Amino acid sequence: MFKTAYRFLVYDKAKSIGAMSGVILSVFLIGQQSGIFIFLTDAMSSLVRNNAQYIWVIDDKTTNANSLSALDMRKARELASVPGVTRVNPMVLAGGTARFANGKTSGIQMIGTQYPEWAGGPWNLETGKKTDLLQDGAVMTEYFDRDALGDAVVGDYFEINGKQVYIAGNTRGVRSFGGVYVFTTIERARFLGGIPNDKANAFLLQWDPNTSRDQIIYHINTHLKGLRAWKSEELTSATISEVLKSSGIGFSVGTLIVFALITGFVIIGLTLYSAAIDRIKDYGTLKAIGATNGYIRRLILTQAITLALVGFVLGFALVMAFKNGIAQAGTLFEFPLWLQAGFVVITLLIAFTGSWFAIRRITGLEPSAIFRI
Repeated sequence: MFKTAYRFLVYDKAKSIGAMSGVILSVFLIGQQSGIFIFLTDAMSSLVRNNAQYIWVIDDKTTNANSLSALDMRKARELASVPGVTRVNPMVLAGGTARFANGKTSGIQMIGTQYPEWAGGPWNLETGKKTDLLQDGAVMTEYFDRDALGDAVVGDYFEINGKQVYIAGNTRGVRSFGGVYVFTTIERARFLGGIPNDKANAFLLQWDPNTSRDQIIYHINTHLKGLRAWKSEELTSATISEVLKSSGIGFSVGTLIVFALITGFVIIGLTLYSAAIDRIKDYGTLKAIGATNGYIRRLILTQAITLALVGFVLGFALVMAFKNGIAQAGTLFEFPLWLQAGFVVITLLIAFTGSWFAIRRITGLEPSAIFRI
């Protein structure tokens, strides 16, 4: 079967290459858009995902961890009294404008956290230590945001909201959605951002492992007014959902993926159909000498699957080259195994669907018709 299918494919190399190009194009476009979507959703939820070991407590009106309202620090004492809670870590989010020595300015989002836990960041340190933030004026910035930060490097001074700070270290791969993260102490973030000392934006809770996390969350949500406790994974999902609804990113990426699928279906379908018409006498001869419609279907499907698998390997190689290329600019993402398996399934689906046109045409052919063609 495979030998016969291979002969059919190499007989008309141009059409075979055309069909394979359709698979390669579809796989590349789907992989490219999926990778960008993964990067964007990771950036949307970066703050929560990288602090998944805590119970997140924010105001009861917010479902987006990137836009948190101010909370009274007295709430920290209420949270500390909840059975099972062992530590309450306040965190501050403060917007600001940074001005650099080269005259460039940039909008930033400061994350202020508290020694010694540093709940909320920084993480993925490339240079420096978290305790370096205890030095006067110290902040930490992201390596891949250096272009937005006036090409400033570790040790350089710049201004945030008119106040002088310096870069004490860099993170690597800590990307935010629509902004630039700058980490510092909670006191300095309040000072730089003009936030009162009795305010915080979130409380990250540690709890006794012998106490149920669900029980603590239920207690907070039913007994403490103005607050809502979240599992980190649930706040991550809520944040992504909220941003996608307000930004239209999901629709945009989804539309491009749909067009990539349509491209694959059309190119493979028309190419295989055209090849079948060109070889209709050969298929008719096979039927005349006893080949069943089932055999013809398997023959065409074998050709389609062969094109699909070879096209997938080449297309996915291009996707990985694209992934490694943009990683140099800080656009970092990884394809989970289930998604890679999904790419294979989608590629085979494109091949099966595309081959349907050819199968329908050939299986409807009467063997005697070859003598009239």
